[in-house]
Amino acid sequence: MRKILFICEHNSARSQMAESYLNFFADGKLLAESAGLEPGTLNPYVVDVLKEEGIDISTKKTQGVFELFKQQKQYDAIIAVCSPAVSARCPIFPGRAKRFNWPFDDPSKLSGSREEILAQTRTIRDQIKKQVLSLIREYEEMGLKLFME
Repeated sequence: MRKILFICEHNSARSQMAESYLNFFADGKLLAESAGLEPGTLNPYVVDVLKEEGIDISTKKTQGVFELFKQQKQYDAIIAVCSPAVSARCPIFPGRAKRFNWPFDDPSKLSGSREEILAQTRTIRDQIKKQVLSLIREYEEMGLKLFME
């Protein structure tokens, strides 16, 4: 089984969504974890929009990427779902993990009414879901080649 780590700034939204979708749709072929550079608390809007998809993350905790690094965890791919500038602050994990950057808007920066924020969060959720499903398809087509240089 190939292991994927999704990283974002706080592990409160984007990386949690990506991890949840990969584990939900990969049918055990791929396994995801997520972490943040500065772990925060789960974004309640993200919890709500994932629940609409039948995925409950309400009891999940955030975790720090540097703790995983200290544990010398190894991954086949590390995917930063934040800006390239934030992604550049991520540690280099041991092993030959292939690195990707999928920059998505940060739900913690959204503003407006509750309904407006939910609508914007759904848009980000749907973008992440599409990208994760694309990764799964690529893995099914290419197998291990996807994670090799």
